[in-house]
Amino acid sequence: MNRFPEYPQPSARIGIVGVAFDGNSSWKAGAALAPPRIRAAFFKPSSNLWTESGVDLGAPGIFADAGDISPSAGSMSTGILEAAGRLHGEGLKVMALGGDHSVSAPLVHAAADRHGPLTILHFDAHPDLYDNFEGNPESHASPFARIMENGWACRLVQVGIRTMNQHQREQARRFNVEVFGPDDLEAVRRLVFEGPVYVSLDLDCLDPSCAPGVSHQEPGGCTTREIIGIIKNLNARVVAADIVEYNPAEDMNDMTAMVAAKFLKEISAKMLERAR
Repeated sequence: MNRFPEYPQPSARIGIVGVAFDGNSSWKAGAALAPPRIRAAFFKPSSNLWTESGVDLGAPGIFADAGDISPSAGSMSTGILEAAGRLHGEGLKVMALGGDHSVSAPLVHAAADRHGPLTILHFDAHPDLYDNFEGNPESHASPFARIMENGWACRLVQVGIRTMNQHQREQARRFNVEVFGPDDLEAVRRLVFEGPVYVSLDLDCLDPSCAPGVSHQEPGGCTTREIIGIIKNLNARVVAADIVEYNPAEDMNDMTAMVAAKFLKEISAKMLERAR
């Protein structure tokens, strides 16, 4: 197996969709190039398809790959909502690869349409709670404001945050966000999650020494091992996830692509614990 089986796969449990979109990035373009690079890293012969918890992701009946969508800025939300909604409608867990963080709003919307209001576990250097960043309410700095305003999530837990300004602190209070910095990970491990959970993983939650291939490098972040530990020990019904803000143009020797692929493996294993 050197590629994901193509959608549809009647026995599949996880639907993959690539989101080739970075039209709402406020700094550097490049996240639109992420989906094929993450797929290639997942199947790179230097590693294998087993997870740390002992799941063989190369076994049949796990994945169905719906390919990439490349929406324009004007059709981004509708295109993603339709693509993810189709997978949810078939009873699949949904894993989205790539794009800037604005893609999370329609992805969460699609999951909430299927499962009801979600708990979101959000890994990031930035809270992405701006009401309107630089005149763009759909910015990659604003998706969680849109999500909470629309009631698609009933709880938002943010991990790795280290860039909050006063406006975003006020927004966090407004939406009752639970915010944890890189020094608070032990408290994160004690959290209890109920109901359907959505995992949104912005790769700049990591220290740049672990993941240089992002547009917004923010020193002082989490390690790859720390995030894997939280994912592996998560006691939750994970129904959907995204891995966003990987920028291949900023990467070194595919280092960040391999980190993204590692997270793809471990989140997939967590999804399968309570899959249909």
